[in-house]
Amino acid sequence: MVLQRGPKQAIIWGYGPTPGSNVTVMLSGETPISVKVDEGNTWKVKLAAVTDTKPHTITAMSSAGTIMLSDVLFGDVWICSGQSNMEFIMNHVDNATEEIADAVNYPDIRIFTVAMESSTVPLSDLKSVEEIWSLPNKETLGGDGFFSAVCWLYGKRLYNKLKYPIGLVASTWGGTPIETWSDKAALKKCNIPTFNNEMNVSCVPTAPSLLWNAMMFPLTNMTIYGAIWYQGEANAIPPANPNTYNCTFPAMISSWRENFHLNSEMQTDEQFPFGFVQLGPWRNDSTISTGFPDVRWHQTADYGYVPNAKMNKVFMATAMDLPDYSSPYGGIHPRDKQDVADRLLLSGLSVAYGRNSGKYQGPFPTKYFMDTQSKTYLITYDDDSAEIDVRSAEGFEVCCSEDKSSDCNTIDSTWIAAPITDHDKQTVSISYKGCASPYVVAIRYAWRESPCSFKKCAVYSIENNLPAPPFIQLIAQPSDKLLYHYGNVAIPELIKH
Repeated sequence: MVLQRGPKQAIIWGYGPTPGSNVTVMLSGETPISVKVDEGNTWKVKLAAVTDTKPHTITAMSSAGTIMLSDVLFGDVWICSGQSNMEFIMNHVDNATEEIADAVNYPDIRIFTVAMESSTVPLSDLKSVEEIWSLPNKETLGGDGFFSAVCWLYGKRLYNKLKYPIGLVASTWGGTPIETWSDKAALKKCNIPTFNNEMNVSCVPTAPSLLWNAMMFPLTNMTIYGAIWYQGEANAIPPANPNTYNCTFPAMISSWRENFHLNSEMQTDEQFPFGFVQLGPWRNDSTISTGFPDVRWHQTADYGYVPNAKMNKVFMATAMDLPDYSSPYGGIHPRDKQDVADRLLLSGLSVAYGRNSGKYQGPFPTKYFMDTQSKTYLITYDDDSAEIDVRSAEGFEVCCSEDKSSDCNTIDSTWIAAPITDHDKQTVSISYKGCASPYVVAIRYAWRESPCSFKKCAVYSIENNLPAPPFIQLIAQPSDKLLYHYGNVAIPELIKH
């Protein structure tokens, strides 16, 4: 296995013969630690911090006998969780044969998979294990029904950068909403009912906290470095309401952080890094503008980017431009998980490890300039600090309304296409000449379930090849012919030509 390396201290726990009896735990080369079994018949010890990469043994001795763990490495431990796209196995990815064959070259990465179980109360231990701590090889990584592809590919890329052991713990269940991975305290913050109705007709646990209780809470004694998350489809598809995700997702992250920190005796960082995949595309239908786009926006707590004021030390991989409509596993399950892992790594190295080697996010609008005479908007990206690559004229829309105070959710408002008419290294110009109403009250970008063909959305970063993420922006109304917009603030300005 891999346990968390120093300067953090790994936590070891287990069961004892009787309450009050002694258990002695010894890490190779360190002083033995003696601990008493508690009234719950369990014990817990905090090992010395280990920073070397050599194999260790850990021995636990009691009146009932001795257990020895061998070939234990110390590195960074990452939790990988979510629904089917995180569950998606290595056998199903692009270039699966080559990827799986390469796994034996990474003996310092160890993998573990939690079995799919549910519970109405938090459990102190896992009910069962799908795959015990294992070395990666054809059987353990590529066996039918085994390890998470996104988890493995991210961990492998991380190892190639860090050059020390990586532990990967997969805890996933396809088709599950965020509520079932959240504890009751997190759900109450968002006014989500916490009653349990067990499972839906497909035998998938959908009720609040069922998987948190059985598949995540038992892991919280572990010292971990971080977590990655690929989920949201179940919250985007009717009858689900996607508009609670901007509360439930930040609340879940905060709750996980609090529980891992407290239960690991403060060894897991109270702000441990948390990465996620912004939802990919699904159906080859350019008319669908609800569900997935809403969740993508809410995954960022309605900022459009991370980290932000509500989501500290959070990073993401945008995946909306990676469609795979012909996937034999359904278009909702693209086989290209390598690009997802590449994007997670780029942002994770910066946010989780402080390795700033350039921009780790896609371009994001920072300034809007409206010319009512030519009916165009000039959108500036990243305050002129980065160059953009424009690959398509499509993707932008404006909301036209009869009411200048409209939030674009009323019958007097209409979204129309606003094609790119010009661009340079930092800006794009979009035309709203098709707007018959007197007011443009909002702009949005890539607001479709499947907004573009493979890597052909409109705006990308030249530096890192990342797509600009989707956004929606309400527009303050001009009192002059020309107007600048900085975020949500409109500033009239005299322009001299």
